[in-house]
Amino acid sequence: MSARFDKLGSPRFDKLGVVIAAIDAYAAFAAPFATFRANRIVPGQARSILEALPLTLGSLLLAILIAGGVVALLRTPLILRLAASVIALFALALLIGIAGSFLTPDGNTFARVAPASGFWLLVFAFTLLLADVLTRLNLTPAARVGVLAVAALAVGALLFSGSWDSLSILKEYASRADGFWSEGLKHVTLALGSLAAAVVVGVPLGVLCHRVERLRDGVLNVLNIIQTIPSIALFGLLIAPLGWIATHVPGAAAIGIRGIGTAPAFVALFLYSLLPVVANTVVGLAGVPRAANDAARGMGMTDRQRLLDVEFPLAFPVILTGIRIVLVQNIGLATIAALIGGGGFGVFVFQGIGQTAMDLVLLGAVPTVALAFAAAIILDAIIEMTSTRRRTDSE
Repeated sequence: MSARFDKLGSPRFDKLGVVIAAIDAYAAFAAPFATFRANRIVPGQARSILEALPLTLGSLLLAILIAGGVVALLRTPLILRLAASVIALFALALLIGIAGSFLTPDGNTFARVAPASGFWLLVFAFTLLLADVLTRLNLTPAARVGVLAVAALAVGALLFSGSWDSLSILKEYASRADGFWSEGLKHVTLALGSLAAAVVVGVPLGVLCHRVERLRDGVLNVLNIIQTIPSIALFGLLIAPLGWIATHVPGAAAIGIRGIGTAPAFVALFLYSLLPVVANTVVGLAGVPRAANDAARGMGMTDRQRLLDVEFPLAFPVILTGIRIVLVQNIGLATIAALIGGGGFGVFVFQGIGQTAMDLVLLGAVPTVALAFAAAIILDAIIEMTSTRRRTDSE
């Protein structure tokens, strides 16, 4: 291991590495690695790494974690930090599945083994190390998306291999497989559908606010007020008017408009989405250089041609930033839709809370977080690529 030393010969410490090493040490030696429960709802019994795994594998994992903590602590080369983070994460992912098989008695279908706080802290620590390395490597947008794809393929391989089948979250999935994908489709449909509606309405509204200054403050203030309403309250406020529409407007109920269900969830997410889309459209158009507009006028372009051929292309990265905010926001907020019958991954979250079954909560929460994380990385890459192309075109 080649660490960097200061002028006096003492090893130099990495500031973020100090935090990562501290988390690593606590999680490896003081926090439980896995939890064993006789069934899905009784309190769990904590197990350390050496208790949750066969002695050889437990000792190997501790050695990997100690080495990874030292690599993170010292100012080591990036390639070594990258290798340490990847090896540690791979070992954690593989061995937590082995812990599930090791702790579950043979033939026992009621016992549940779940990752405990130590496991999640270790995943967080080495994911933080990996993210720090990737940031320092200054990867291109395409490379970042490639890293995400590799990570997704690795997780998919572990899932399809059956390595995690003994874990409680996969046992919850096994009994709800059809419902999981059905609710997942509803979740994605709500998030993307409300985003699409917000773009269709919000972008023209942002153009109008940009062109008509007297309208701008009023519209943005109203949208700001909507944004401050708690999601549960907004869902509740929409039940009565949508219920009235379903009852009194012919054909409304036939197309799915009801007081509870998907309709109020969709409308609420749409309303929450408007502010980022409208505001970023206004900011993006306001940031178009005056020289570009003057040149377009000098070429004889009409207002419509200037908007579509000059202003929109230059403002697109800023508008896309608003769309990114909305998509990540909606993926999270769609979880709350389950409270009013809107479906989505929130169904499992609230069922788990009601049954005191935390693994069922995770069955809804983990894919929601994964979707939001993936959406953020992909859209960030697209934004950076469009911004780079804009700078190149302007030069």
